[in-house]
Amino acid sequence: MATAGPDTIAQCVEQAVAFLAQSDREFDAGDRRQGSEKLYGAATQAVIAAAQQRGWQYRSHRATKNAVIQLESEYQDPLLIAGFLAAEKFHKNFFHDEMEDYEIVADRPIVHRFVNRLVTLVNDYAPDA
Repeated sequence: MATAGPDTIAQCVEQAVAFLAQSDREFDAGDRRQGSEKLYGAATQAVIAAAQQRGWQYRSHRATKNAVIQLESEYQDPLLIAGFLAAEKFHKNFFHDEMEDYEIVADRPIVHRFVNRLVTLVNDYAPDA
C-alpha cells in the first residue's frame, strides 16, 4: 500500500485555516480538548507551509520549533515564537485538559494571530533572487 506524499504548501495553508475555524467551533461547543488540538494543528500546519516553502525540515516537533525560530530570525519578529509557545500549551491541553479558562481566553487570540501572520508570510514570500 502506497502512502501519500507531503501536502503541498497550499494544502497546508488551507488546512491551517480550516483547523482554525474548526477549533473555534469545538471551543464554542464546549469541547476544550478537541478545540485545543485543532488550534495546535492550525499552528503546525502554518509552520509546515512556511518551512516547506523555504526548504527547511519540518517532520518532527523539534524541526517545527526550529523552523519557528528561523522565521523569528528571518522577520525579526519575537511574537512568532510567542505564538508557537502559546500553541504548544494547547497541544498539552489536549492530553491533560489542565489549562484554566482565563488561559484559554488569553491564549486563543495569540495563536489565531500567529496562524494568520504565518499564512500572510507564506502568501507574500518572495525568496531573494
